[in-house]
Amino acid sequence: MNSPRSSRQFSQRAAFGLLGLATIVVIAIVSFIIIYIIANGAGVIDWAFLTQPPTEAGKAGGIFPALIGTFLLMLGTVLFSLPIGVSAGIYLSEYAKDNRITRIINLAILNLAGVPSIVYGLFGLGLFVMTFQFGMSLISASLTLACQALAMVVTTSREAMLAVPREYREGSLAIGATRWQTIRHVVLPQAWSGILTGVILAISRAAGETAPILVVGAAFLVPGLPQSLFDRFMALPYHLYTVAAHVPGMPKGTMWGVALVLLGVVLAFNIASAVIRSRSGRRSHS
Repeated sequence: MNSPRSSRQFSQRAAFGLLGLATIVVIAIVSFIIIYIIANGAGVIDWAFLTQPPTEAGKAGGIFPALIGTFLLMLGTVLFSLPIGVSAGIYLSEYAKDNRITRIINLAILNLAGVPSIVYGLFGLGLFVMTFQFGMSLISASLTLACQALAMVVTTSREAMLAVPREYREGSLAIGATRWQTIRHVVLPQAWSGILTGVILAISRAAGETAPILVVGAAFLVPGLPQSLFDRFMALPYHLYTVAAHVPGMPKGTMWGVALVLLGVVLAFNIASAVIRSRSGRRSHS
């Protein structure tokens, strides 16, 4: 007859086994995808592929305009979403009262993160392209992706600031600092790593989005780099979608090469997020 102790140990071992199996499955799937993309795309990536414009409808040449367009798009998204999102996060965590209206606002922000990306594209088309007359351009696409990233930026900023112990605020206020001085010199430095991590993850997700930029400014082929914010542009996600789905006779290696570069861009942002978080964490604890 099994004792209660041995039964609990068996349940614990079974739970650990299932959790470990789930982790192994996830790692195996992600590893297979990455290895498959590298194996099929690494052969076409060289200096010319990264620095030349595409020719023959993308079948030859490189991806330089799409690569630069993606970086410009991500830069614009950061510039538009960071100040608004962090400011909203500061207000919701430090100034807003805990009442029904605030809870509804927080719930609405969380729900915004689940809105399909094509809906943001249609929103950007209606507001920035048609109402504000920005046209199908780099600024319209950047503002659209900034709207999509705002939900995650606000949420991560708010959560990072709420995670700062209340004793830090009380200590600062006790020595005569104002509320804003406490936020600026005590709370923000402690929460900055979490805020930056959320911002970078939101931007890296935006970098891989195709649907929103499809209707607000991305083009399959433009003669050169955008000269102003109101020019159309190329971007890696849309370029990959087009060469994979709409160009007959496209070399398989080229498609996987574009996918590998896009994966590398997103991975670079995620690594940057981890490095910034690690350094900020060490600095805040020193």
